[in-house]
Amino acid sequence: MDDEIRYGEIKKVSIISIIGNVLLTIIKGVVGMFAGSTALLADAIHSASDLIGTIILLQGLKIAHLPPDESHPYGHHRAESITSKILAIILIVTALGIGYEAVKIIRVGEISPPGVIAIYTAILSIIVKEGMYQYGLAVGKRIKSNAVIADAWHHRSDAFSSVATLIGIAGALFGYTFMDPLAGIIVSLLILKTAVTIYIEAIKGLMDTAPDKDIIDAIEGAALNAEGVKSVQDVKVRQYGSKYFVDMKICVDPKITVEEGHGAAARAKVNVIKTNEDVKDVLIHVNPCLEKKEKHYCNDCEHNQR
Repeated sequence: MDDEIRYGEIKKVSIISIIGNVLLTIIKGVVGMFAGSTALLADAIHSASDLIGTIILLQGLKIAHLPPDESHPYGHHRAESITSKILAIILIVTALGIGYEAVKIIRVGEISPPGVIAIYTAILSIIVKEGMYQYGLAVGKRIKSNAVIADAWHHRSDAFSSVATLIGIAGALFGYTFMDPLAGIIVSLLILKTAVTIYIEAIKGLMDTAPDKDIIDAIEGAALNAEGVKSVQDVKVRQYGSKYFVDMKICVDPKITVEEGHGAAARAKVNVIKTNEDVKDVLIHVNPCLEKKEKHYCNDCEHNQR
């Protein structure tokens, strides 16, 4: 997908997310204060953290789609993984803060039941947040953006927290007042779990973690299908934000010219990029093949075809 189109999709989903989170933060915050619901106030803080996260996401992905320059010859795609990591840290801090406040209220013990309006607000939050999650997840998968998917999961975690909020408020209205701050603790644990998952995925992206084996196999097969390529060895694929960089060795007929060997490598590169649009670049080392027992071997490869 073209980078401009991709960024346009990201911008659209981010603007919708910002508008939704601004409205929900205001509504849940105001109702939470007037209705006296600790759980709803915690939910409002969660929505506010989502708002901040989406703004960071938009700026981070704007950087990720900048073209290569002298300081960043491979481009800026890794900014996407960095953005996911920042979003995860924001969620972790939010979760710990919400949990701390809820525990403090339970320890004090002076808890009043919230107003009925808090229930309707929680239901509204569940519906809106689940809709934002489904939309964000669909866009994230279509454009293959882990950062957008991470932001979508913020909405899903907020929907889950609103469910916990609803249960806590309902319990408090039936006389079990401790259930309102208890719901706040449950909300914090749900947010924390989501944050840790996002953080781990972001670290994988920053550590040049290889993609799934089927992606590597498809890349190897595409190179092997190029005219003039006898075998493919030492295929290495690393993730760079939303893109992949590929290194591999191929062996060609030792009797052909250097120009013909270069042509085989060029055809292999074209095949690989056509196979996977997320491949940003392919570096191919060309070796002469050695014929042994009707198998193709190169004299400079760590792993030869068996």
